[in-house]
Amino acid sequence: MTGIDFRTAPEHYRHWKLSMEGPVATLALDVDAEGGLAPGYELKLNSYDLGVDIELNDAIQRLRFEHPEIKSVIITSAKERVFCAGANIGMLSTASHAHKVNFCKFTNETRLALEDASAHSGQIYMCAINGPCAGGGYELALAADHLVLLDDGASAVSLPEIPLLAVLPGTGGLTRLVDKRGVRRDRADFFCTVEEGVRGKRALDWHLVDAVVPRSKWQEEIAARAANLAAASDRPADAQGTDFPPLEREVNDSQIDYAHLRCTIDRELRVAHITVRAPVAAPPSDLAAIHGQGAAYWPLAVARELEDLILHLRFNEHDIGTWLLRSEGESEFIAAADAALAAHADDWLVREITLYLKRTLKRLDLSARSIFAFIEPGSCFTGTLLELALAADRSYMLNGTFEGDNWEPATIRLTAANRGLYPMANGLSRLHSRFIGDAAALAGAENATDRELDAGEAEQLGLVTFAPDDIDWQDETRIAIEERAAFSPDALTGMEASLRFAGPETMESKIFSRLTAWQNWIFQRPNAVGEEGTLKLYGSGKRPRFDKERV
Repeated sequence: MTGIDFRTAPEHYRHWKLSMEGPVATLALDVDAEGGLAPGYELKLNSYDLGVDIELNDAIQRLRFEHPEIKSVIITSAKERVFCAGANIGMLSTASHAHKVNFCKFTNETRLALEDASAHSGQIYMCAINGPCAGGGYELALAADHLVLLDDGASAVSLPEIPLLAVLPGTGGLTRLVDKRGVRRDRADFFCTVEEGVRGKRALDWHLVDAVVPRSKWQEEIAARAANLAAASDRPADAQGTDFPPLEREVNDSQIDYAHLRCTIDRELRVAHITVRAPVAAPPSDLAAIHGQGAAYWPLAVARELEDLILHLRFNEHDIGTWLLRSEGESEFIAAADAALAAHADDWLVREITLYLKRTLKRLDLSARSIFAFIEPGSCFTGTLLELALAADRSYMLNGTFEGDNWEPATIRLTAANRGLYPMANGLSRLHSRFIGDAAALAGAENATDRELDAGEAEQLGLVTFAPDDIDWQDETRIAIEERAAFSPDALTGMEASLRFAGPETMESKIFSRLTAWQNWIFQRPNAVGEEGTLKLYGSGKRPRFDKERV
């Protein structure tokens, strides 16, 4: 049983229409009302569920990799008189709490991937709001760089979650209003508490949109603005894209296998054993060969597989609370891949691969699971793969070898990739976040770049948590796993999310550490989900009854 599957392709889309003309692509939202991911609700008025966002995430990825010629993207509605009514209320009222929280997180990550494309890939997004745009629909629009609103007396933008649903605009709306668009706090307060939203000149004056355009000039103006955005892009007009073939995997009740990844599930201990494998031969260093391998090139292939596994475990394995990360293979091959990425950093495809790895590693950081790394003989925690160990809540590195084995002792190796190529949501590298406030320790670790470090030196430099020997290894790791399974998952999630992001806040970290956390709590309160709460009574004509206590 595979559960929710995140693999799709444009020929299978039910909710989006993707078209391209010259350097401009258009993603038109055309939701199939009968195409919900689960039974029991209709996706009316271009409202969306997880299935709609799975397609959007796929489209964003494919535009970046398969279409280097695309320099700007228009997001709009293919339906008359409506842009998007936001997340489907029927879906929210019937979904489990875990699904709602994971849905909000995935939707947030998809919006951030769109912003990442605009900020770093030269693929700039514009939202053409051609109808009422409410809740999650406006949150989607806010992720774009440029918002244009149809000035027809009916089209409006709104975040009506508080007055209508007793929940929050949980996919970044509140944060993007003030941090990204600079909407004044008092105006934002009014805007978020008025059901009908804001339209026309007021929407423009309050910075809720960047332009308002009458229907008579709509098509002409949207085309001109998209062309202007495309003109500022550095994406190559004549490059060959890299196709994304269907991702191959085998799934059964206890194991998930990919070409470079294996996950074995221990349901008794509620543990996922995840092993990432290095390439079996040195990856190409020549740029033409990298392009020739395309989606089979190891750094890209492993990014796709790891992303799919993370999403699969989040949505389909709720009871598996601990992920144990291992690696196996030749460290030299990982170092060679990192060197090739560094040598060709200016190439559009290499840039996209690096950005994809960054986004996938962020998904690991943001997963509500305990993450341990086990570094054993035969492992290859080097450079890009060392990021997995640096992302872990704890790491255990065997000091020496296991009795009877002929493996060499385990080592780890920093490369240039660990010094900022894959920043976290706080804008810092995992290495910097690890040593926040300790410049000497950070410098000591960075000075060890490109050296094989054994367990003793790795522990001394602070790069691993513990370095037990063969005698203590089994007991220490067993106790750590069993202890984790005995603790409250709620408390662990709160602790881990608080500890993982040291240092400064960014818009991105605020969305996850503040907004998502509050939404998580609000989604459990009877004011929202109780029998007399808004999500249960919405559309019934009955008024909800609220617990008025504020504390």
